[in-house]
Amino acid sequence: MAALFALVVLLAQPLLIIFAGMVFAAMVDGGARLLERFLPIRRGWRVAIVLVLVGVFLVWTAYFAGSQIAVQAAALPATVEAQALRAIHWLSERGFAIEARDVQGFVEKAVGGVGQLTAAVGGLIGAVGTTILIIVLGIYFAVEPQLYRRGVAWMMPADRRDYFEGTAQLMGRSLRRLMAGRLLGMGIEGVCTWLLLTAYGVPMAALLGLLTGLLAFLPNIGAPLSGLLMILVGFSGGVNMGIYCIIVYVVVQTVDGNIIVPMVARRTVDLAPALVLGAQLIMGVLFGIIGLILADPMVAMIKIWLERGAARLEAEGAE
Repeated sequence: MAALFALVVLLAQPLLIIFAGMVFAAMVDGGARLLERFLPIRRGWRVAIVLVLVGVFLVWTAYFAGSQIAVQAAALPATVEAQALRAIHWLSERGFAIEARDVQGFVEKAVGGVGQLTAAVGGLIGAVGTTILIIVLGIYFAVEPQLYRRGVAWMMPADRRDYFEGTAQLMGRSLRRLMAGRLLGMGIEGVCTWLLLTAYGVPMAALLGLLTGLLAFLPNIGAPLSGLLMILVGFSGGVNMGIYCIIVYVVVQTVDGNIIVPMVARRTVDLAPALVLGAQLIMGVLFGIIGLILADPMVAMIKIWLERGAARLEAEGAE
């Protein structure tokens, strides 16, 4: 057991990439299963259609929105810096003792935080080699999931294979629904934020909508980050615009928290927020942005595995 644990620690990064491929496969598999209701064709063709649709969407987004979002992204750090200085100046006028070096340090941290955020998103997209590997693994897993499931089951003792098969199917179903709910939440948050901000004329509405949608993939962490950026940009256009951005943030997060999240939790695994946040902190420190992204689905799979194991031990004890 100690040797196995040491091997897992040594190969943690490759194993995480393989798990990322499984998560991508779950999303593709979910889309293929959805198409099956309307297109009774072979699974391989349905998987191909899903991949083509994803590729078309990404190309369309990059072509029509890429230049505009790039310009807005370049202006975002300056906007955040200006609003941070205004906030500190407002505090100074009301008696807070803030020295010049404190102001400079705060601004540098604020701008650095925005830079790290955009760098994290850009780094995720720019890690071409790892991304391609994850996509290729995900395609293989999605096209023939039973082949790989049977291969792993074959390495198990004969009396454990049925148990493993049931656990793997339950994990796959929960992961598909978890990712479907996550993508639905990302789409709703991103589109609603973009439309509501555009309706009021908030600057950088497209960029803020995109960041809100992307950060919605990170429970507990993404929403406060996107909300902070939205509010800072809003107050750059005046108090009324800032208050409007606060209202937009509250409304969007209320819809997501009271409709999307409970709906997903009922169909998948109900995870305690503190548990997910703790896993995100640990995975983020150990593995960076990819660990932060995969923390939530990994905790869900571990919980299913532990619950299945506890039920099996209880059944064996009853016998």
